[in-house]
Amino acid sequence: MKYRVLAINPGSTSTKIALFDDTTVVFMETLRHDAAKIAEFDGIIEQYEFRKELVLNALANNNIELSSIEAVVGRGGLVKSISSGTYLINDKMLKDLKDPSLWGRIHASNLGAFIAKSIADETGIPSFIVDPVTVDEFEDIARISGCPEIERRSLLHALNLRYCGISVAAKLDKKFTEVNLIGVHMGGGISVAAIRKGKMIDVNNAVLGMGPFSPQRAGALPISDLLELAFSGKYTHQELVDMFTKTGGLIAYLGTDHGGEVIAMIKKGDKKAKLVFDAMLYQISKEIGACATVLKGKVDGIFLTGGLVYNDYVVNALKERTSFIAKTFVIPGEKEMEALTQGAVRVLKGIEAVKVYK
Repeated sequence: MKYRVLAINPGSTSTKIALFDDTTVVFMETLRHDAAKIAEFDGIIEQYEFRKELVLNALANNNIELSSIEAVVGRGGLVKSISSGTYLINDKMLKDLKDPSLWGRIHASNLGAFIAKSIADETGIPSFIVDPVTVDEFEDIARISGCPEIERRSLLHALNLRYCGISVAAKLDKKFTEVNLIGVHMGGGISVAAIRKGKMIDVNNAVLGMGPFSPQRAGALPISDLLELAFSGKYTHQELVDMFTKTGGLIAYLGTDHGGEVIAMIKKGDKKAKLVFDAMLYQISKEIGACATVLKGKVDGIFLTGGLVYNDYVVNALKERTSFIAKTFVIPGEKEMEALTQGAVRVLKGIEAVKVYK
């Protein structure tokens, strides 16, 4: 039996929607929101009725009846730390998504659960989230930082990494729970995860933590110099957060976060662009090597995904440094809409058990 699933993926100024019949796309659309309109709302959660109405209008414009849909899935936002999988949206989850103290902020992706549940409730079908960024499958040893007041935390591109990991396992003619993989998602931020038997047991903090710098983020920094910067009096706490998460990495050095633009600069002979870009790939390679040690050298495959992977320069540079570890699989772009719908389909078909958020 085929299942029709609607996926909703809210971003800061857009909402992506997609309708799938199992693995077949019925339609996919990005609804753009005017920044001035978004600014009219007191907060992010208050936007949910406005965005829901746009989603319903898009369905109507594509002649999609709500009664034809078996489930609705929303992008999982900043819920509490949970294991990977597909979760039924409940009141406890919605309460946590309204609470900025949980992670220090509320992200636009938090809206996904609200919109999904509201639409699903109209026809009495289930609503889910799948693999939010707060997936945490660390073992205790991975949490120790070296400073008792600070614990290493798991924040990663879990949705795309797990979906691609399942795909790579299938290419190896194995189940995801039977393989050890190193997954690398490369977008505005970068996640490099050690995946053992289906669990993402270690990863650099892809938002504001360790690991390589990225197109937008600073990555790990020398502590002494970081302290000097923090106490220089030149920056507020929020200015430093923005510097390290939004305008760090390639933007800070080269004025762009677009990998294609940087490669074009390199082809024109820009030595600084080449040095900085190669340094980022060097650091990613080091993180892949670190994950190999987490898996004790038993690695069935490395997979590269995200927007940067469209560039052969990136893929070839990473393969050159890491091919001795395992075979590399290349999955360009992000597969978020597929990952959301397939997470729901696996539950509807009984391939995976649905999880309850507590």
